[in-house]
Amino acid sequence: MGRLEVDLCGITLSNPVIPASGTFGFGYEFAEIFDINKLGTFSFKGTTKESRFGNPTPRIAECTAGMINSVGLQNPGVEKVISEELPKLKKCFNKPVMANVSGFSVDDYAYTCEKLDKEEQVGWLEVNISCPNVHNGGMSFGTNPNSASEVVKAVKKVTTKPVIVKLSPNVTDIVSIAKACEDAGADGISLINTLLGMRIDLKTKKPVIANTMGGFSGPAIFPVALRMVYQVAKAVNIPVVGMGGVSSAEDVIEMMLAGATAVEVGAANLINPTASLEIINNLESTMDKYNINNLKDIIGGV
Repeated sequence: MGRLEVDLCGITLSNPVIPASGTFGFGYEFAEIFDINKLGTFSFKGTTKESRFGNPTPRIAECTAGMINSVGLQNPGVEKVISEELPKLKKCFNKPVMANVSGFSVDDYAYTCEKLDKEEQVGWLEVNISCPNVHNGGMSFGTNPNSASEVVKAVKKVTTKPVIVKLSPNVTDIVSIAKACEDAGADGISLINTLLGMRIDLKTKKPVIANTMGGFSGPAIFPVALRMVYQVAKAVNIPVVGMGGVSSAEDVIEMMLAGATAVEVGAANLINPTASLEIINNLESTMDKYNINNLKDIIGGV
């Protein structure tokens, strides 16, 4: 194995860096800028059973060391993702891709996952029970261990590929939810999704975001994400994918020491389209700086 290689639920990644869902489209857009095959993999745009226009605008608000978004899972629906988006991706990406799935009912999750599970290009199903930007779905499943367990059991019944459950930080006890997902059959856990945030325009005296609140991401949330990754990795016996404010090779190594097998990069991609590639290019020199020979040897090293 190379110095950067890791194993995520039985699939080898050439490196642990994964652009996060919602920040990398369906990949082929970024292939015009750099060779996306240099990535470990990426998690494509959150996909639902039916197409979604998303939330009203404005959907983005800037913050100190971060941003708030309330896009609301805009996507063409699973049928068009399979018929239109994946064929475009296949022309420029020769690795397994991570399919990110959201839903508004247990049946929604099962339907969409069953469809994507049949696609050769899909390596993992990242089941998002943590989106803070939609009503009556997403995060409502991720804030209760029983609801989370119900989604995982339904998805596992209709799929054969690794199921990685994406958790919300907007809870009192993230460990109990992670353990419930593991007990229900999850093959991995990814965390954290965005924190719930808000900004007010002082000129209009109204919220900047049309939806009032949205998902807060960026470097400001990294310490919270690192803490939660550490807690969950200590509590479960399945791989953890860490994310939340990651913007450098040093951040990747911190996440892995906390227990992450792989690391997703989110908001940094929206600021700099080559952020993930630059992190990968800096990994080996950063490893040398801290006397690390192989990344797989430091997973959960703290």
